[in-house]
Amino acid sequence: MNIFYILSALFLLLIIGSIIKNQKTPPTIGVKNGQLAPVPRTPNVVSSQSEAEATRVEPFPFKQSGLKESKNALLKILNNYNDIDIIKEEKNYIHAVSTTATLHFHDDLEFFFDERIRAIHFRSASRVGYSDLGLNRKRYKQLLSDYLAYNNSFNGQGPKGHLDSAGSL
Repeated sequence: MNIFYILSALFLLLIIGSIIKNQKTPPTIGVKNGQLAPVPRTPNVVSSQSEAEATRVEPFPFKQSGLKESKNALLKILNNYNDIDIIKEEKNYIHAVSTTATLHFHDDLEFFFDERIRAIHFRSASRVGYSDLGLNRKRYKQLLSDYLAYNNSFNGQGPKGHLDSAGSL
């Protein structure tokens, strides 16, 4: 009987720890020396600055007129999703958080606008767990598709959240 109580307590501590970690912004968020945070050894992240092929994605290209148009397009797209909240916006950086519908897990989305190479570096990482079952890569593909399809006639005024950022209805 004692082993049951010990295992139950350990399980409860694990759940509480995951809930707390899910609510805290990781300390590695942001751009340092022109780089987003390195990817961990877990498969629950994708980044355009990753050296590992399994977690690497391509950066978004700048729009023709440059940084301002690219950033405005991305902001309008991000604001069109119910599951994405923009947390921080700077001249060359956006930090947003996507919240999954069922378990309310938080994934950090980062966009670094690299004017030197005219591209937007992307990083999407789950805060908790080991695997995300490909959700961050699926979200990347959906956001990239929306961004590439964006043109100036898009007014961002449609029903917010017609899709979640992973492409589900």
